[in-house]
Amino acid sequence: MTVLELDDIDTYYGNSHVLHGVSLELAEGEVVALLGRNGAGKTTTMRSIMGVTPPRRGSIVYRGENIVGKSPDKLNERGINLVPEDRRVFPTLSVQENLVLAHKLAADPKPIEEMYELFPILDELRTSDAQNLSGGEQQMLAVARALVQRPSLLLLDEPTEGLAPVIVDDLQEMLQAVVDEDVTVLLSEQNVNFAFELATRGYVIDTGSIVFEGSVEEIQSREDLLEKYLAVSPEEVA
Repeated sequence: MTVLELDDIDTYYGNSHVLHGVSLELAEGEVVALLGRNGAGKTTTMRSIMGVTPPRRGSIVYRGENIVGKSPDKLNERGINLVPEDRRVFPTLSVQENLVLAHKLAADPKPIEEMYELFPILDELRTSDAQNLSGGEQQMLAVARALVQRPSLLLLDEPTEGLAPVIVDDLQEMLQAVVDEDVTVLLSEQNVNFAFELATRGYVIDTGSIVFEGSVEEIQSREDLLEKYLAVSPEEVA
C-alpha cells in the first residue's frame, strides 16, 4: 500500500524556484533515502510534505488524501511527524518534560517508558534540560519525541548533521530498532553510508530535481552518481 506520493511538485521560497517537478513515493513500512549534496533540495522536500512550505504546483497524497494546503498541526494529527535538521527540542524543558508534552498532544501515544528502552542514553538524562544535552543526545530526544506520538510516517531530515562519528554509530543502531518496528520513514541525508544502512531504496536529488531512483544497491554500484551528485568515491561507500 502506498503511504505517500509526491507528484510533480514545484516549491518556491518567494520568487526562488527551489523544487522542480519532484515525484517520489513510499510504501507501507518502507525506509526510503533522499540523497544529495547540501542545498540540493532535501530539506525543502521535507518542508513541502509537512506543509511548512507548500508546493505551488503538483500534489502530495498521503493515504489517499491530497494534503497540499493542510497545516503542519493538521498533518501531525494525521500521523506525519517531522524531525527537522535543527532538532527544535524545547531547551528549558527536561528530557522527561519534552516527552510528556509530545505524549499529551498525541491522540494515541506510545508509553514514554518505551522511549527510554529504545534510547537508554535518555533514560540517564530524564531530569536534564534539553539545552544541556550534546548534539547527539538532542537528536535522540527529537526522534523519541516524534516516536512517542506513534507516527504513521516519520520524516527524518539530516539526522546526522553535525554529529561526531561515534554518536552517528549509536544513532544508527537506535534508528535500526525503529526501522525494525515497520515505521514508514523518509530519510534525507548527506551521509550516504548512514542512509545505505537503514534504507532499501533511494532517490538522488540535485538542484531541486530528482535525477535517479533505485535500490540502495543500484546507487552504491553507480560510480557516476556517487561522485557527481553525492560527492563520494566508490571506495568510501560501505
